[in-house]
Amino acid sequence: MKHIVAVEAAVTAAEFDREPTPAELDAVEREMPLILAEVDLLDAQITTIDRPASELDTRRVRRARNRVLAARRDLANRTAGVPGGPVVA
Repeated sequence: MKHIVAVEAAVTAAEFDREPTPAELDAVEREMPLILAEVDLLDAQITTIDRPASELDTRRVRRARNRVLAARRDLANRTAGVPGGPVVA
């Protein structure tokens, strides 16, 4: 008797057990400045969770937000001509 479940599980498991493609690694590398800026913003926001924000904390969060916006802008400008990148009208 043939077990269809075992054959099906082997087919679906191969899809998830693969390494990232070079294109996926390039996309992550292009997005790394934005990722790091978002981590800095999250760190600044976490700092102010358990206490009232001081003037220094407020400036730190504001600067981190500005870095995220700049990184998003730069990423959009860099990837405008790349296949799979944002469409510029």
